[in-house]
Amino acid sequence: MKARYAALVVVAGLLLAAVPWLGSDVLTQFGISALLLAVLAQGWNIIGGYTGYASFGNSVFYGLGSYGVGIAMVQWQQPFAVGLAFGVLMAVVFAVVLGLPVLRLRGHYFAIATLALAQVMIAIVSNIGLAGRNIGLVLPPLNNDPLFYELSLGLLALTTLCVFWLAHSRFGFGLIAIRENEEGAAVMGVNTTLYKVMAFALSGVFSALAGGIHAYWITFLDPESAFDISLNVKMIIMAVLGGSGTVLGPIVGAFTLSALSEVLASEITSLASLFFGLVIVVAVVFMPRGLADVLRRSRKAGWRYFIENIRAHRL
Repeated sequence: MKARYAALVVVAGLLLAAVPWLGSDVLTQFGISALLLAVLAQGWNIIGGYTGYASFGNSVFYGLGSYGVGIAMVQWQQPFAVGLAFGVLMAVVFAVVLGLPVLRLRGHYFAIATLALAQVMIAIVSNIGLAGRNIGLVLPPLNNDPLFYELSLGLLALTTLCVFWLAHSRFGFGLIAIRENEEGAAVMGVNTTLYKVMAFALSGVFSALAGGIHAYWITFLDPESAFDISLNVKMIIMAVLGGSGTVLGPIVGAFTLSALSEVLASEITSLASLFFGLVIVVAVVFMPRGLADVLRRSRKAGWRYFIENIRAHRL
């Protein structure tokens, strides 16, 4: 069974890698957006799915990665790789410095605290001359969508391999223990503060890398778009829909919602947001543990799986 799933993953990876060479330019551009959203969902999965801390601060990591590339390339005339490294460094420092006090909060207190971080960063960056203030930065153009597609796909593969390692490592078991019972995990010898900060920083690394790639791809960034809180909401929804706390769930959720959003936006633009929200609500009610759980359990339980979820929500 595991060999069959591994073979399916390899085949899917090869098909995705062939998109820029076999598909249209529009499909390639859509693929870049979907792959980067999948990376963000996987990054959030580390802190939200495995550690159990619903972070609304990952959009800050994304913005720091974007500005790392922008500042390095525009202000310092450094190559793209240096910008990526600078963005990752800022994200890790931010995660450690802010994570130590903020990760002492739990539940909705933690969510509210991280929710405010994006607005704070918008205000700060808007007043920094090196970051272009409110005007933003214009990066040197590179008209090479296949390159950005392969970079995005490679980053998604790296992020997924990291999540797979988490799911089978002692560190990952420690994060799951924190998610299930933090006090119990501490009693069992887990350094909960260290584990949470490391998970927060690891989540920030992948979010920053995605932000850096996206910034160079679109060649422009400003504080409002770089630290957009709605992007954080998207990563949470995609991870939860696909199945947070699983290896492939966030990827399935990201691809599904990206495709659905694209279809709705092109076919019924005026009601796209309404239908998109309705689909999300229905999905959460009928399959609260995500599509990964549906694929795993519905084959045995059939329609009873969905009926049990409806009863659980007292509908």
